[in-house]
Amino acid sequence: MKRLFPILFLLLPLWVAAQESESVFSMDAQLRTRGEYRNGALFPRVEGALPATFINDRARLSMNYKSSMLELKVSGQHVGVWGQDPQIDPNGRFMLNESWGKLKSNGGLFAQIGRQILSYDDDRILGSLDWNVSGRSHDALKLGYEGKSDVLHLILAFNRNNEGRIGGSFYNTNNAQPYKTMHTLWYHHGSAAQPFGISLLAMNLGWQLGTATDPSTTHMQTLGTYLTYKSGAWDINGSLYYQTGKNASETKVSAFLLSAFLKYAVNKQFALGAGSDYLSGDDSESAKFEAFNPLYGTHHKFYGTMDYFYANPFNPGLNPGLWDNQLAAFFKTSKTTDLSVNYHYFLINQDIRLNNEEYKKGLGSEFDLQLTWSVMPNVKLLAGYSFYLGTQTMDIVKGGAHKSWQDWGWVSVNITPQLFSSKK
Repeated sequence: MKRLFPILFLLLPLWVAAQESESVFSMDAQLRTRGEYRNGALFPRVEGALPATFINDRARLSMNYKSSMLELKVSGQHVGVWGQDPQIDPNGRFMLNESWGKLKSNGGLFAQIGRQILSYDDDRILGSLDWNVSGRSHDALKLGYEGKSDVLHLILAFNRNNEGRIGGSFYNTNNAQPYKTMHTLWYHHGSAAQPFGISLLAMNLGWQLGTATDPSTTHMQTLGTYLTYKSGAWDINGSLYYQTGKNASETKVSAFLLSAFLKYAVNKQFALGAGSDYLSGDDSESAKFEAFNPLYGTHHKFYGTMDYFYANPFNPGLNPGLWDNQLAAFFKTSKTTDLSVNYHYFLINQDIRLNNEEYKKGLGSEFDLQLTWSVMPNVKLLAGYSFYLGTQTMDIVKGGAHKSWQDWGWVSVNITPQLFSSKK
């Protein structure tokens, strides 16, 4: 009898689907090819280092089932760089990007389980990381309520390296999910018809310490809010997050993030923006770890597209935080083309002193340009170029040589057709 219950649970979605009078099954494809020229992206290059050029690829196929009470999605993908696989490959690489089922009630309650993308608010703490060729997904159970103006999600995750028969549930994060447990509660109030929106986030992450025979667990909490205001020509958002508890090094944490961004549409073709992000840094003299960790957000979206900050770490032993001040301009050059120009000036938040010499907090400037052209429905061409003008302090906290030219360029073709759709 005990073995019967798991089988019945797996068959439940099929039974629910059979009771419904109308459902939609569809298949979507995504083909994304991106060529890059890296002459200092991700990490500043040292003098004399040669640039890297390559073309990467993502081929993703998604199958979707949707009805009033049930949703299913299975999305598989192959990612890689042109030329890395042999023409005859007996061990081809294929991975599941998403694989989940969602049961819904007419009253707005739902339960969703499986591998899924967790993307919340502006993607600052939990994001899809879609810029990355693989993207980011989590294995989790999501429970909640979704109404017209109020949404509540509870996310639960428990990870293991393998099934195991004995030995407890010790978890090693190497080449695996970066946490053992996650408990997240997210609430949002607001709708497209309302100028104000507010989200509240409470996340508890657990990491495994010790050994399989002598394990222990430490937990860190991230608490915060995300606010939006849209009215007329104004589009404003801001966030505040605080971290406490203990991190994966079992050190007490006290850190915060504060951000704000204002965008003003001068007319339908032109808009201006300005923003500031402050992420606290660690003071080596403090007993607590004071550097904020933006966790699993889409950092490429916020701290410069060359991905120097948080997408990649500071030099070992340094956690100086970051103060990013930004100016932006957005152009609608035609019905099918958009152009954005962003300027960042970065500073650290903690003093750096080496060999009795104190370094200035300024890290330098980054300029990011991006063009988007909708060639036809479901086909987009994107291109970007960035360069960074660093300082001596940048050499200390990130490496490289600030007197060397640092730049990065890319071109991407995105093809996203719907292959099939059938209504029953």
